[in-house]
Amino acid sequence: MNNNRDKLRALTLAALFTALTTVATLLIQIPTPTKGYVNLGDSIVNIAAWVLGPVYGAAAAGVGSAIADIVSGYVVYAPVTLVVKAAMAVASALVIRAAGKRSGSLLPRIAAAASAEVIMVVGYALFEAVLYHSASAALLGVPANAVQGALGAAVSVAVYELVIKRVPRFDKK
Repeated sequence: MNNNRDKLRALTLAALFTALTTVATLLIQIPTPTKGYVNLGDSIVNIAAWVLGPVYGAAAAGVGSAIADIVSGYVVYAPVTLVVKAAMAVASALVIRAAGKRSGSLLPRIAAAASAEVIMVVGYALFEAVLYHSASAALLGVPANAVQGALGAAVSVAVYELVIKRVPRFDKK
């Protein structure tokens, strides 16, 4: 970021994506057997990563998702959610960045979303194994988290391709 205007723009977009992540997570919540819930927040986690990059995207994804957990009464999940969702955004942004010139195409975006969702499924499985003192109890959450991951990946790729890519950019002077 070269100047204060760029930093202000990045902070403003990060705040917007933080709020969008929270709302998308709260909008539809389908409870799972492990006391978690399937939601649409992962779609915004990926989009925030692709628009903002790994640092601001991770902040927006982690904080927005953790706020949703706190508001929903899943306070015990909030710290791990902060870390897992931030890690998802970093991975998603780095996969897109590694794609370079091909980053505008569909396949890198699918790979980025899939890598983020694998982090989510594994991250929550590890946390739940510790929380419940049981690997088998943690495995009960894997199918629901995999469904959430598939939904989040599909929605994020579709929304990005159909909407975000077509929004005019105002960052050119």
